[in-house]
Amino acid sequence: MTTPAAAASSPIARARTYASFVRFEHTLFSLPLILAGIFCAAGSTMSALRWLLIAVAAVGARTAAMAMNRLIDRRLDALNPRTQSRELPSGAIKGGEAWALLLAAMIAYLAACAALGTWYLKVSIVPLLVFAGYPYLKRFTPLCHFGVGAALALAPLAGYAAAHPDLATPRAAMWLAAFALCWVSGFDIIYATLDEAFDRAHGVHSMVVWLGRRAALRASAALHVLAWVCFMMAALAIWITAGGPVKAGASAGDFVPWLGGLAVGVLLYFEQKWAENVDLAFFKVNVWVGFAVLVTVLAIRSGIGGS
Repeated sequence: MTTPAAAASSPIARARTYASFVRFEHTLFSLPLILAGIFCAAGSTMSALRWLLIAVAAVGARTAAMAMNRLIDRRLDALNPRTQSRELPSGAIKGGEAWALLLAAMIAYLAACAALGTWYLKVSIVPLLVFAGYPYLKRFTPLCHFGVGAALALAPLAGYAAAHPDLATPRAAMWLAAFALCWVSGFDIIYATLDEAFDRAHGVHSMVVWLGRRAALRASAALHVLAWVCFMMAALAIWITAGGPVKAGASAGDFVPWLGGLAVGVLLYFEQKWAENVDLAFFKVNVWVGFAVLVTVLAIRSGIGGS
């Protein structure tokens, strides 16, 4: 008969614990942005090996980012009642395990970058510096949310660079990065409302502490309006480079940027409307924004006939 202790230490249970430690499900935020970056410009046909290397690099980078975040914030997490049950403060994962997971993720990421090409290995340090730096921002600036936004803004740029080594037409990817910066920074402000009392008591900085909840949520709304504008610019850039304005006659593909923009705008609107319910806004609505972006990018390219 399997005891509870034995079940907790089984390989499957440990794998679940590690996945929870790095919040593997939050890959739903970054993966659509990486794919949108890949498909935002023509010429994204790649070998199966290159797809595999991009996947390994993406998972390794994201795992390293979360492991760094948890290790750097472990003292604050242990003090905060909302986060005391996380794997490091609760003892479900030991410090040595966390460091080993971080090291393994970094090795996988760097190895994949090296296999993609020398240039990718040279620039691989940039995401790692951002990942290591943004958890510290909350110690001294209320603009810390933009650190999280910057980390996710790298996703479409990384996808674009991996699929287009010549970097010939980066405009759409740059607009997607600007969208991600504003979108993620905006929803991180919403998320910070959960810890307003704790952050005030322990000197942790956030827009919510600095401006107050209502003003911070207005700043979040402004960022999401700006995010929508950036997304529309990205969609139009993809549409233009795919030949949308110059082909003869109108087609259903001409309406894709506007329909995609409407979908993203509606999702951002409801995220703001339900901002007081963080679980609903953050985990139920927000997760679909990235997929709406990806579907729009794919639909523009396929609807117009570009490849």
